[in-house]
Amino acid sequence: MKIPISPNQARSKDLQKESINERSITMSRTNFGAKPIMLPQPVLIIATYDENGNPNAMNAAWGITTDYQEITISLGEHKTTDNLAIRKAFTVSMATEDQMVACDYVGIASGRTTPDKFAKAGFHATKSEFVDAPLIDELPMALECTVKSFEDGILIGTIVNVSADDSVITDGNVDLKKLKPIAFDPCNNKYVALGDVVGNAFSDGKILK
Repeated sequence: MKIPISPNQARSKDLQKESINERSITMSRTNFGAKPIMLPQPVLIIATYDENGNPNAMNAAWGITTDYQEITISLGEHKTTDNLAIRKAFTVSMATEDQMVACDYVGIASGRTTPDKFAKAGFHATKSEFVDAPLIDELPMALECTVKSFEDGILIGTIVNVSADDSVITDGNVDLKKLKPIAFDPCNNKYVALGDVVGNAFSDGKILK
């Protein structure tokens, strides 16, 4: 049975549609050309072990989950890729506000010329229980992955486990307010904090049906 909506609900739906129509009419655009601009971009810290068991970390922005148990990251040639060839595993931590300076540093310094950059960043490593790669103690959330493939600078990893420190958990889920992940703004070369909750995914849009 179809449940009737009240006049107030109908009017609210009409106002939502009118607002969308007004914005589409008044919108103007600036063209930037073909550039790798997607906003916001993540700040991913990839951690690996080298052949001697020394931890390394690097900063990457061009990464995204591409399946339920898969992550894809665009990488050049780095100490990290050397380690991936040896260990076949890595972790991906979310950079946070509290560790912004350290996370930026591991994106500036090369592990090939600065072998102790992990320690210089102030990071400490704990070996993952699931893959042959380090977890970064200072970054509370991480994906623990094995290498599925690495070709033409594209790393595809199989997500074996996702872990988060209890300090960032609320009611059994990761709490973004506690985790405080940061995003990368490639237009202005800035790191930005996340804002407040503005809606409910897979729910609020139903008002326009």
